[in-house]
Amino acid sequence: MKSHVRILGNAGSLRRGSYNQAALRAAKLLVPENSEIDLFQLDDIPMFNEDDEKRPPSSVVELKKRIRRADALLIVTPEYNYSIPGVLKNALDWACRPHGDSAWSGKAAAIMGASLGAIGTARAQYHLRQILVALNLFTLNQPEVVIADAAHRFDENGNLIHEPTKQLIRELLKNLVDWTRRISPALESTSASSTATAGHPLSGAAPA
Repeated sequence: MKSHVRILGNAGSLRRGSYNQAALRAAKLLVPENSEIDLFQLDDIPMFNEDDEKRPPSSVVELKKRIRRADALLIVTPEYNYSIPGVLKNALDWACRPHGDSAWSGKAAAIMGASLGAIGTARAQYHLRQILVALNLFTLNQPEVVIADAAHRFDENGNLIHEPTKQLIRELLKNLVDWTRRISPALESTSASSTATAGHPLSGAAPA
């Protein structure tokens, strides 16, 4: 039996009608079997102030708790001026502080993004990858999900209607789940334990 993988999803946009929020909601419906995406909104995260890092606000405490509870991360970013938006960088900074208490370190991660332009969020995603190296996140390399021409990929209600994009997100999530199981000792031990229990005479299954 494969272990259940919990993915925490964050979108770096606060805008109502955001295509990146819509992409994250679409991903929640496209996860593979034995996995789930839990969404966390960044609206209530205040601007980072190092004076407060040892007594962080409740929204930051909750963010770090949710990151630690997750097995993997899905980060969806817009592109602002060739980079990621401030709201996303702010959350990344808060959850790695104070020094020695980063919630990000060692997690598997995947990234994607949507924009109205022709190259999606490619430049922002490459910049985000650099930042995630500093946070010691193990980011999936492929596929790269850069959703260009977003106005024609989603309907007026924010539903993803472009089948090739859906398939690409499915592939991304499948690879993320597989990658997470490969690099997470906790998930490996859970899976091995489940397999051993299933074959035990007292488990109710026929012995091998």
